[in-house]
Amino acid sequence: MAVTQDDLERALRETFSRRVAVTPPLAVDPAGLAIGRARRVRHRRTLAGLCVAAVATAGITAGMGQLGGQPGRHTTPTVVLGDPRGSATATGWPVAPELRAPAAEGQVELIVGGALVTAEGQRYDLGIGPVERAQRLPDLGGWLLVGAPTPAGRTLWAVPSGETPQVLLAGAEAVVLSPDGRQVAWRDGNGLYAAGVVANRLVATAGMAAAHGATPVRFVGDRLLVRSRDGGHLLWRPGTGTLPEGDRHVLDVYGVLPDGRPVGRVSAGGEPGKSCLAVLDPVSLAPATTGCGAVLAGDGRGAVSGDGRWLLVNGRTGGTDGALLVDLAALASGGAARAAGPTISGDVAWSGGAAAYVNQGGALVRVRPDRVLAGERASTTTLSGVTAGERPIVVAGTS
Repeated sequence: MAVTQDDLERALRETFSRRVAVTPPLAVDPAGLAIGRARRVRHRRTLAGLCVAAVATAGITAGMGQLGGQPGRHTTPTVVLGDPRGSATATGWPVAPELRAPAAEGQVELIVGGALVTAEGQRYDLGIGPVERAQRLPDLGGWLLVGAPTPAGRTLWAVPSGETPQVLLAGAEAVVLSPDGRQVAWRDGNGLYAAGVVANRLVATAGMAAAHGATPVRFVGDRLLVRSRDGGHLLWRPGTGTLPEGDRHVLDVYGVLPDGRPVGRVSAGGEPGKSCLAVLDPVSLAPATTGCGAVLAGDGRGAVSGDGRWLLVNGRTGGTDGALLVDLAALASGGAARAAGPTISGDVAWSGGAAAYVNQGGALVRVRPDRVLAGERASTTTLSGVTAGERPIVVAGTS
C-alpha cells in the first residue's frame, strides 16, 4: 500500500505525542532540583558578597546583621553567616577529608599555613589563610578553626567532614572554643557573647553589650572563664546578668578536672612574684588544694590531661626553662614537677595518655607521662613542608 511522506510524518507525531502523554512519573523532579540548586548557589554568592563588603568597609553596618547590636555602638561588625562559598561542585573550593573514626591514641593532626595535615601525613589545603587555634567537632563532624588576627578581626570557620569550609563568625576580637567543640565565645568591641555550635551553625546566642573590656579565656563546664580589664579572673554563665568582680589572685587557668574543678596558677600570698599551682572551686575560684613545688612560667601555656591526672605546663626546673609534667594527684604534697621537654609555644593537645605541642622552633613534640617518669625526654619531630613564618598548630580534641 502506498504511504505518502505526509502520512508517515503524521503517524510519527501521533506516536511521540502518545508517549509523552503517558510518561511515567519520575522519582524526583530534575527541573525542580536544578532550580533549587541555582537558587542556593545564588543565595550563597549573595552572602559572600555581603561578607566581603562588610570587611572592606569595616565601619559601615547598613544592611548587615550585627550580633548584639545596640544603639550607639560603633564597632567592627560581627557577622554570622552560612557558607559564603557555596558547594565544592559549584565553586571548586577545597574539600576537607572525611572522618570515619576517632584518632588513635597518640595520633596528632596539625594545621600548617591554612592546610590540614592528618595523622597519616596527608595534606589538605583548605584555602582559609593562617590559623591560630584548631578544635575537633564532636561526633566526627569535622573541625573548628580560629583564624589569625587581622585588621578586620578574627574569623571562626567550621570545616565539616568531607565538605568545604564555612564562615561562622567574622570580625571578632577574641574567640575561644569549648574542649568538646560544642560552644564558642567571643568579644566584639565592648560586648561579650557565647553560642552553641549545632550542625555547623551558631545557635542560642547570649551575651551582654557592656562587658567593660572583659576577654573570654576558656570554658569551664557551662560557664565561661573571663579575664577582666584589671587582670582578675571570674566565671560567668552566659545570659545571666552582669559580670561579677574578678579575682586577682587567679593568674592563669590551664584546664578542668573531670569533676569540673579548674586547675590554675594563683599568687602566693605575701610573696611578690611567686605563684603556686591550685585546684580551684568551680564557682568562686577560691583555691581548694594548693601546691608550690613547681616553678611555673607566667605565659599561661599548659593543659590538663583528659583523666585529670597530669598537667603539662611551662616552667623552670634545675635552672632550665621548658615544659614540666606535674602529677596533680600529688598536688597536696607540693606538686613536684619533672622536666618533660622543650618550651611550649602554643596549645597542648592531649590524646589518650599522650600530649603533643609545637615548640619554639616549630617542631612537633610528643610527651608520654610513663616515659617521663622513667627519666626519658619527650620525642621531637621536625616537620617537613613548613615554610619560614609558618607556625604549625596542633588540633585539640582528637581523642
